[in-house]
Amino acid sequence: MKVYQNKNLQILFLVTLMSVLGVASVTPAFPQIAKQLNISPQKIGLLITVFTLPGVFLTPVLGILADRYGRKRILVPALFLFGIAGGVCTFIYNFELLLFVRFLQGIGAASLGSLNVTLIGDIFSGKDRTEAMGYNASVLSIGTASYPSIGGALALLSWNYPFVLAFLAIPIGLIVLFFLNSPAIKNEQKFGEYLLSAWKNVRDKKVLLLFTASVVTFIILYGAYLTYLPILLSHSFSASSFEIGIVMSAMSITTALVSSQLGRLNKKFNEKNLLSFSFLIYAIALLFIPFAANIWLLLIPIVIFGIAHGINIPTSQTILTGLAPIQQRGAFMSINGMVLRLGQTLGPILMGLFFVLGEIKFVFIAAAILGILMFILALSILD
Repeated sequence: MKVYQNKNLQILFLVTLMSVLGVASVTPAFPQIAKQLNISPQKIGLLITVFTLPGVFLTPVLGILADRYGRKRILVPALFLFGIAGGVCTFIYNFELLLFVRFLQGIGAASLGSLNVTLIGDIFSGKDRTEAMGYNASVLSIGTASYPSIGGALALLSWNYPFVLAFLAIPIGLIVLFFLNSPAIKNEQKFGEYLLSAWKNVRDKKVLLLFTASVVTFIILYGAYLTYLPILLSHSFSASSFEIGIVMSAMSITTALVSSQLGRLNKKFNEKNLLSFSFLIYAIALLFIPFAANIWLLLIPIVIFGIAHGINIPTSQTILTGLAPIQQRGAFMSINGMVLRLGQTLGPILMGLFFVLGEIKFVFIAAAILGILMFILALSILD
């Protein structure tokens, strides 16, 4: 049986699709939300910040609990909270209240992006794990490709309709509860011993490098790409929310195609080079984005960005799950999820500072510089 035909992996694909729903489906509506609720482009990024902020603090705690008590006991309630709080956002017309409910949805989202990868690491090993990570990243990219266009189309009907999609997490939670078979994790260490052992392993320089890579990747993705590319498209090319969704989907389609071929890429290039050079490719794309003469030429750097992303995410996850002992894998991937959320949270704020200090092109130039620095760091530490 081929890896992608595994029933458990297919269920985890559904969780993966939910893990990116909370941002990708609503960002094309940002210009309309800002107009409807009479808020500035700088403040609209708070809809991402309050959503990702809970993950910064809660994700490692939830990972530890998943190691101790089981993955599903954490994952199922998280899906229910994500679906209920996210769906309720549809009916809120006050920006401050919307931020609060998005924060609650973010609590539900905190563990989704780490526990799905943790479970893939538990279920698969060796080359099958690499393939499964690639397929999962491909599915994630299909979600990020389709959600902007779906969200953009819904936003044409009303600015708040994209939030309806979050209700899908409720039936997915039921599917996970009744049909997902996850390996039993035997953890006989006392809690204190578990924490000391996990802390010792996490301090490995390669692990710390991978955590740093996650922060930088998501500062670039959530700061420059997801927050300010829609603003650039709207202001420079007068693009509608639906057109913004279509253009942004080009990156995710590319990412999906590249991620699905990770197994083949890994046979030709080692993981160090794949991860390192993905940051250089990010930088090249980001440097070209603000100088595109029209919306169609803009597709070229967006596709290049998608190539980088398709290599980066599954390669980083594969390396990290391989370094993590199974009894501590939940903690490892959750700490990675925490720093990932940190990048998501800092991205809009950090890039917002560059937006305020200068023109929008400085946002993308600053993100490109981050990519180049990470390329150099990864080459020097990974072996």
